[in-house]
Amino acid sequence: MIVGAVILVMTAIDQWAGDGSSDDVAPVDSAPDASGAAPTVGVTTTDGEGVPSGVQPDGFTTIQARITESNGEVCEVCLWLADDSDERNRGLMGVTELGDAVGMAFRFDEARIGTFYMFQTPTPLSIAWFGPDGEFVGAADMDPCLDTPAGECPLYSPDLAYDLAIEVFEGGLEPLGLGPGASVELLEGSESDRCPAAS
Repeated sequence: MIVGAVILVMTAIDQWAGDGSSDDVAPVDSAPDASGAAPTVGVTTTDGEGVPSGVQPDGFTTIQARITESNGEVCEVCLWLADDSDERNRGLMGVTELGDAVGMAFRFDEARIGTFYMFQTPTPLSIAWFGPDGEFVGAADMDPCLDTPAGECPLYSPDLAYDLAIEVFEGGLEPLGLGPGASVELLEGSESDRCPAAS
């Protein structure tokens, strides 16, 4: 499964269109090259015979998250963590597999209303947003935007304030219980270079 770039658009996508109105956009090194293709940012993994099998996120830590479903059931999962501007801008760019993590958490210092888009991302993703109290505020399936200028890609937002977003491969929210009535807590002290070994 190929997962490409998902770039967080903070307050205005117009910078990509060249109007220079926002400083809070994807860094230059995450922009497409002259061919229009997004760069690969990650670690290439191989199968047992040394054949490349996918690209996992690189330069990110992981974190454990406690999900409480609407029916009260609780589970813990491991997520890649994007918690600074550079990491959030890179997101799942160039990633084709998640390894032991089930998705990526985008953590913000303050509640915000912002948008995500799928420029140069060939595989659909699902996203869920959570407010400062950890409660679910919205979700969306995000379609690829491959042959369109970045400034014309669809934008995705819950239209409510959030300080956490979780992206998974499309269709992955429901199996994790991430829907209306759910809540998520990122577990302090669980940040690590990799997901813990399954017990």
